[in-house]
Amino acid sequence: MRVTSNDVKRARQLRRRMTLPEVILWTALRGRGPDRPAFRRQHPFGPYVLDFYCSRARLCVEVDGDGHSFGDQPRKDARRDAFLRHQGVMTVRVAASDILDEASMIASSLIEVARRRSAPSTTSWSPSPADAGEELIA
Repeated sequence: MRVTSNDVKRARQLRRRMTLPEVILWTALRGRGPDRPAFRRQHPFGPYVLDFYCSRARLCVEVDGDGHSFGDQPRKDARRDAFLRHQGVMTVRVAASDILDEASMIASSLIEVARRRSAPSTTSWSPSPADAGEELIA
């Protein structure tokens, strides 16, 4: 996926302006280890900047504030999710309010999803309707 210098600039700006739920989740997700999938924050991917992305698992995590429920935002989110799904990336949407209440549990669940998606398989993976996206509920 081609990324321009403007995409990188925009991602850097977003890293400096992360919301409180994003900062809390990033604190819980960051870190690396032999059995721990690596997540990136505000990662440019095609025309979008993903809140969090695990490349090994092809997993996108989007933190949705209240604004994601109003106006044309649900349609925009659906278009974004469809684009990512077409690229073989699964999107998990997490409500910002849930992160404030259950950050540790949500981070653990996301790490487990990333581990399962990263595990070697004897068959080649291709997106299915079931991979359209998961929403974690705290």
